[in-house]
Amino acid sequence: MKKIPTLFEREFKDHKVVKVLPKVHPGMEWVLKGEGVATVKYDGSCCAIIDGEYYKRYDCKKDKIPPEGFIPCCEPDSITGHWPGWVKVDENNPSDKWFVEAYYVTSMWTNQGLKLPDGTYEAYGKHFHGNPYNDDYDALIKHGKEIVEVERTFEGIKKYLSEHEIEGLVFWKDGSPQCKIKRSDFGFEWPVKKA
Repeated sequence: MKKIPTLFEREFKDHKVVKVLPKVHPGMEWVLKGEGVATVKYDGSCCAIIDGEYYKRYDCKKDKIPPEGFIPCCEPDSITGHWPGWVKVDENNPSDKWFVEAYYVTSMWTNQGLKLPDGTYEAYGKHFHGNPYNDDYDALIKHGKEIVEVERTFEGIKKYLSEHEIEGLVFWKDGSPQCKIKRSDFGFEWPVKKA
């Protein structure tokens, strides 16, 4: 899954976002026109089912050779040299055990047997990204599954993110994710700490 732009342009200082500007990233004006759909962005690790095979995201660093079987998502980034792609999840590799567990749990919940449909997913839960959801299990959620209604203005999107304990929003058009915006872009706490 290739990197997608942030919906609104951002101002940076020392590689950190200091302000989100009410200026739409070029080419994403359709979002504010109400086109496409808004979905919940989950905080976890990206993975995919491709032709029935299970993969996890792999970011090949600049000047490194990708591992055998690497499936690129796009060309390497011209600035950073990072090259996102996919590598197979290996159920015999201890470093993949939580991806395997997440797949198993999800396939049991959805009555899919041990075969989930092709597509991209987010692995989330107890063993992913510090478990911002405080789950006691690991699972997968298909990208684009949870559609939400949000006012399509700068202030409307900002308000929605301030009122909902989600990592952010992803806007889809023509069946694919096109741009995103996160709570943290607006300076809102993520993960949200419980009192």
